[in-house]
Amino acid sequence: MYTYQWKHYDQLSKKELHDILTLRQQVFVVEQQCAYLDADALDCKSFHLFAQSKTKGDSTILAYLRVISPHKDSHKCTIGRVLTRQSERGIGLATNIMREAFKLISIELPCTSINISAQQHLEEFYTSLGFVTASEPYEEDGIFHIAMTKL
Repeated sequence: MYTYQWKHYDQLSKKELHDILTLRQQVFVVEQQCAYLDADALDCKSFHLFAQSKTKGDSTILAYLRVISPHKDSHKCTIGRVLTRQSERGIGLATNIMREAFKLISIELPCTSINISAQQHLEEFYTSLGFVTASEPYEEDGIFHIAMTKL
C-alpha cells in the first residue's frame, strides 16, 4: 500500500522538494507538453501531500497535491497540482490522495470550502469526489479548465 506525508513547505527536505518539482515537471510540462512556470510563489505558502510506496527503502513519490491555506479574510482552501505518476494511474491512487487531503484539511485547516481549477476532461473525476462545477470552461496554459468547489 502507500504512506502519506503531509508537510508544510518549510518542513520539506531538499530531496522531497526536488522530487516533487521533478515529478510535477514530468507530468505538467513534459507529458502534457505545456510550457509554463510550474514552481511558483504559492509553493512556499502551501501544504504538500504526497504518497509513497510502503516498500522498504523506496521513497519514490507516486502521487502528489498541494493545499493552499485560506487567506486571513477567507475560509476557502485551494487544492492544486494534483497528479499521479504515469506508471501508477488507473488503480485509484488519485482518489485516495484526494480523500486523504480532505481528511487532513478538516483536521488542520479552517476551511469551509475547497476550490480547485480542474482540467476540464477530469470534471467527472472531481464530481465523484463531491466537487460541483462553478464556471464555464476557460483556457489556462493551452488546456481547458473549469473552476470547481466542494463545501
